[in-house]
Parts: sequence; C-alpha cells; structure tokens
Amino acid sequence: MLITFSGIDGSGKSTNIAILTAWLTGAGLQARAVTFWDDVVVLPRLREKLTRKLFRGKTGVSAPERPVQRHDKNVHPWYASLGRCVFFLLDAIHMRWLAKQMLSSEADVVIFDRYLYDQLAILPIQRNAVRVYARLLCKVVPRPDIAYLLDADPEAAFIRKPEYPLEFLKQYRRSYLLLREFVGGITLIHALPLEAAGRKVADEFKRVGICPPNHVRDVQRA
Repeated sequence: MLITFSGIDGSGKSTNIAILTAWLTGAGLQARAVTFWDDVVVLPRLREKLTRKLFRGKTGVSAPERPVQRHDKNVHPWYASLGRCVFFLLDAIHMRWLAKQMLSSEADVVIFDRYLYDQLAILPIQRNAVRVYARLLCKVVPRPDIAYLLDADPEAAFIRKPEYPLEFLKQYRRSYLLLREFVGGITLIHALPLEAAGRKVADEFKRVGICPPNHVRDVQRA
C-alpha cells in the first residue's frame, strides 16, 4: 500500500509518520518511509543553489529557539513559478519510478513524508491554468491508497517552526484545502494537538482495516 502525509510546515507529519510506522511494525508489517526532499526531489543541490542565489534565503530547519528565515516557496515571481513547473514534472516522473520500485519490493506499506500534493500547493493553485497543470501531473504519479492532509492552525505551526511569515502559512493552508477539493480522495485530519491528531490518524487507519485494532492497542500501551 502507498500512504502519503501532506500539510503545511509544523503540522506534525513527521511525528505521525513515526507513530504509524511503529504501529505497522507492531502489527508485523514491513513499513518503509520516504522523505520527499531526501529521496524524491531531482537535482536538490542545484535547486538549493538557485534558491539562495535568486532569493537570498537561508537553509536549514527552523526551531523556536533557533529561527531560520527561509525565502524559497514563499516567493512567487513568474519565473519561479515557471521553473517550479519544470522541476515538479521531473519530481513526478522520479516519484512514479520510485513508488513502483518500492511497492514491488518486500515492503508491505510505503509511507511518503510529503507527496506531489505538497509541491502543487506551492503554486498559485487558484489560477485555472495551474489547476489544469496540477490535474495532468496527478496522472503521472501513482494515486495513494490513503492520502492524509494534516490541517494545522497557521499560528501554532509558526510557533513550532518559524521558517516562513505567518501570512504565507495562512495562504499555504488555503492552497492545500483548495487542492484537496479538486484532486479528491484526500482524507483531511482537522487541526488538533499532535497527540489528538495521532489518535485521529490511528482511527482512520483502523477504519480501512489495515492494522488490526488489537495490535494498535498493544503498541499504544507499550
């Protein structure tokens, strides 16, 4: 099975993926996690260099005690959107190949930390031409068996990871919700504290009958 987690920065994707992986392992299943930037993105070093040169942004992961002001996906000149469309197509092709390779291996479940949806949410998705492009790109990649969109309060996410301006996070969240409407098949996990969001993901996972409830309870007790 192919499962994906999407959402704005600070929405709890990595935390929930770690919990889910532990549950799957406890149920006797082989789970493999894929990190989008490390495993999927095409020419990551070149893209980092272009970003630093064009937008003069910093790199690294931000934290409340060590804020990093990023200037990359929150910058939208026309040439950046055009370049992203080209790179995102390359990412989609590589993602299709990678997903098929991993699904044909011994893994029972492949979990993506970010998916194509997270790339598309960066684009001005409210424009009709961009929506047409997004629909075409969604046909390139395998459709996930389960796709989660972890909603988050932008202000709470900003406190956890102050990498981008708060106004951008608000617009970014709106793009995700809009993308979910026309892509379809994405399960929305409403904005909740991390622990409550984890329980909600567990409930959704049990609902589709993948992980037996008794195994989940045993792992939760442990």
